[in-house]
Amino acid sequence: MTEKERKQRILQSLEETYPEAGPELHFTNPYETLVATILSAQCTDRQVNRVTPAVFARYPDVAAMAEATVEELQPMVQSCGFRNKAGNIIAACKIIREQHGGEVPSSLEALTELPGVGRKTANVVLSNAFGIPAFAVDTHVFRVCNRLGLCTTSTPEKTEAEMTKLIPMEKWGRAHHWLIWHGRRICKAQHPLCDQCPMIEWCREYRKNGRSE
Repeated sequence: MTEKERKQRILQSLEETYPEAGPELHFTNPYETLVATILSAQCTDRQVNRVTPAVFARYPDVAAMAEATVEELQPMVQSCGFRNKAGNIIAACKIIREQHGGEVPSSLEALTELPGVGRKTANVVLSNAFGIPAFAVDTHVFRVCNRLGLCTTSTPEKTEAEMTKLIPMEKWGRAHHWLIWHGRRICKAQHPLCDQCPMIEWCREYRKNGRSE
């Protein structure tokens, strides 16, 4: 089996194993997608989903959030970690109101100019809120891609570059979710469940070490 064939086997297995994979954050529009994704940095989706219903009820859109104060918002989101998240969300919404007519922008360049929005967050918003082909690399995606040997990279940016060459553009968004689901359910950061992994025979780390490290 060639290296290209091995990688395609892995991607096929991921697609077959997680056909229903999709966002686990709860949101209904680009504004909610942006806020939820900012809150999800270094925080579980489950915790973000506990917090956002009250946040969206009080601040239902960009205009409302742009008028919020950190003192009001911070207590509502403090369980999601990082005190600067509240300030970043408010500042981002002010910029959206003033520079984008109150509509969350749909370009990578404009999104990454917003406070609290890096490339990963921007790609999540592009893919999930606008249906624009994008491949977001979070800690799960980075770990799983390198463990399986889909790529050998040292940064999320390099992982994105390699994976977008390997995966057809129309599958970028779905592949992102396959990898996240696999990372959360099987290929965990600590104590990966290698004996339950359908990719085990093609996994680079398992073939190298007898288990994923």
